[in-house]
Amino acid sequence: MNKVYDNAAAALHDIRDGATIMLGGFGLCGIPENSISALKEMGVTGLTCISNNAGVDDFGLGLLLQSRQIKKMMSSYVGENAEFERQLLSGELEVDLIPQGTLATRIQMAGMGIPAFFTPAGVGTEIAEGKEVRAFNGKQYLMEAALGADFAIVKAWKGDRFGNLVFRKTTRNFSTSMAKAGTITIAEVEELVEPGQLDPDDIHVAGIYVHRIFQGTQYEKRIERRTVQLTK
Repeated sequence: MNKVYDNAAAALHDIRDGATIMLGGFGLCGIPENSISALKEMGVTGLTCISNNAGVDDFGLGLLLQSRQIKKMMSSYVGENAEFERQLLSGELEVDLIPQGTLATRIQMAGMGIPAFFTPAGVGTEIAEGKEVRAFNGKQYLMEAALGADFAIVKAWKGDRFGNLVFRKTTRNFSTSMAKAGTITIAEVEELVEPGQLDPDDIHVAGIYVHRIFQGTQYEKRIERRTVQLTK
């Protein structure tokens, strides 16, 4: 099976209007920049996007929000995007805000084939509306369903032609779980190598989970919020 594609447009060719897409990254760290740009160029609309963050106004998923291609966002933290806020308050955008740990675990469960789990997060709040609550050892827990997607799109540091992926430091964040939870998983990598060039002990996502892979270009790797000051 040939998993290698020439570029993002080729790898994402069958994403249609109304698709549900997971996109890896944390803030702007480790986001699939090439794939987001390709989605914008493709003009697909009505997307449901599952991502911890919603990008910023002019970068990341913020680009798809600007072009009104996203119908619904399922996220944990969205505080850096003014356009997201405007669309939410005006009723243009459906939003499902999910506690960060719950979001991560729902994705992990989908990758493991487990349909649901119980968590104390959200008990007694609006998040619990319509969901089963059960007591374990005298404490209330909320049942949350696993969360999968039609497509999972992640960005890795290195990958080989079999789809094995290596991430750098915190860029693995949600990406390793999302890669296992998509019906079709697409990986863009900074460096595409031949099989055998990756140390098996360094591989974070096995190629069995990855259906398509391509080498990305011109990564900006923008910093969302600088928290340290550089000195000479």
